[in-house]
Amino acid sequence: MTGHAKADPGPTARPGPTDARAPSTALSAGRRARELAELRGRSTPVDLIVIGGGITGAGIALDAASRGLETVLLEAHDLAFGTSRWSSKLAHGGLRYLATGNVAIARRSAVERGIMLERTAPHLVRPLAQVVPVYRDTQPVGAVLPGLGFVAGTVLSRLAGTRADRLPGARVLGPRRVAEYVPGVRRDGLRFGHLNWDCQLVDDARLVTAVARTAAGHGARVITRARVLEASGTRVTVRDELGASVAGRAVVGGPGAGGAARSDDDDDEFTLSARAVVSATGVWAGQTTPGVRVRPSRGTHLVLDAAALGHPVGALTVPVPGETNRFCFAIPAEFGRLHVGLTDVDAPGPVPDVPESTEAEIDFLLDVVNRALEVRLTRDDVLGTFAGLRPLVDSGDGDTADLSRDHALLTSDNGLVTITGGKLTEYRLMAEQVVDLVAGRAGLPAGPCRTADLPLVGAPGHPVAAVSATSAGLLPASLVARYGQEAGTVVAASLLDRPLEAVAEGLDVTRAEFSYAVTHEGALTVDDVLDRRSRIGLVATDRAAAEPVARQALAAGRAAAD
Repeated sequence: MTGHAKADPGPTARPGPTDARAPSTALSAGRRARELAELRGRSTPVDLIVIGGGITGAGIALDAASRGLETVLLEAHDLAFGTSRWSSKLAHGGLRYLATGNVAIARRSAVERGIMLERTAPHLVRPLAQVVPVYRDTQPVGAVLPGLGFVAGTVLSRLAGTRADRLPGARVLGPRRVAEYVPGVRRDGLRFGHLNWDCQLVDDARLVTAVARTAAGHGARVITRARVLEASGTRVTVRDELGASVAGRAVVGGPGAGGAARSDDDDDEFTLSARAVVSATGVWAGQTTPGVRVRPSRGTHLVLDAAALGHPVGALTVPVPGETNRFCFAIPAEFGRLHVGLTDVDAPGPVPDVPESTEAEIDFLLDVVNRALEVRLTRDDVLGTFAGLRPLVDSGDGDTADLSRDHALLTSDNGLVTITGGKLTEYRLMAEQVVDLVAGRAGLPAGPCRTADLPLVGAPGHPVAAVSATSAGLLPASLVARYGQEAGTVVAASLLDRPLEAVAEGLDVTRAEFSYAVTHEGALTVDDVLDRRSRIGLVATDRAAAEPVARQALAAGRAAAD
């Protein structure tokens, strides 16, 4: 192994009145241990505690920290452990909500999509072509409505300020052009297709990590494996899920698939006070805040080899039979894969840590998408599945597909503020609204919101200097696509030798990326590396092939910290 960088580079203390240093954006086991120790010994309140390390919680932490508030984010598992890693990986403009008359959500989504695409995360958000094929046997309404919706979406994009050179407008395609976007489309009876442009995330979990690291760069303490046992509007009781025995060390082995272990010592628990506390725990909101009613809706996706559809360059979008506003899609994804989704199924009962797809949902998705394919997909084509739970605000009766995707801000009798519901695309706006609310109520010394123009780590304009921008052309395109301006730093900071070598045959993820996950992105276990800092774990065979390098990266991080 070669040691190009320390495991936990850069300062971590909050800048004081005479300290001009800025906190590092690097998250690591060592930084976690130091900051956790500081919080244990603290006798004065911090400004804000955020419970939950998904996209909403990370967004709140960034908004608050960038306004100058002393902020602590506490997450029971890992960044993006819950719903935030199970989305369709879209930053979309809300066409579905426009079709149902919810213009407010549609407009907000279009504005927030444009902010990510053009200012805050252009390295993580890309234009995505969506194609709806129309056949001779398509009913007249089904042939016309998608096009009308796409035109309305284009108008909404322009009103939101997104330029045509960044996101082109809707148009009609002839059969040949439809097949150029999706070579596997059924040609028999194909009359034309509707083309729309929306946006796709490089990865949803990577967005969460980038937001959390940017927050850390503004002084936020981002503590994973810290479970909140009790919470009020001014105090939380926290348990260190790793325990003193492994604090400060990346965990290579240990019980469970992730390798995390926890001591039963009472010293693992402590109390932390704050001037305000916000719960952003999504589908788990009812566990933190009694009285909050969340109705989870399960959305299932299939993972396929992109070769099954001829390696499409756009998303095949197929109407659900009998529905006017529901579609299934096959979206190009990393590693030469396709993600086929999406279901919307009521998921009552206890909330699982990792939801599972049902046989009925898998059959449903295959049946719908097969209506538009030349060669029908079978169960043998399914390499893997993943499912997430949407935290829909419970309004009583009705299908979950009909429930509002709007978010709700609630305040308990004990002062705890809870935010739940909402859409990934609107995370920044939701965070702004939360901080405005708690700052006003608690009299926090918050400055104005800055996040609409605040680049995330890796984006052009972020103050962390990139290593040799001229070397970007020598780096793998997939590495640059995932890390933007940080790509050179990822390689230079690698604790592993052969940094540009793939972690396994056929996977365009480098050894340097696994190392960076440990030294800069807060990965503490094998699961963190394979399932959230990369998405290799979505396919079991890929996961098995890459796991040895993940263990090497964790061991290297531990050795460098010792």
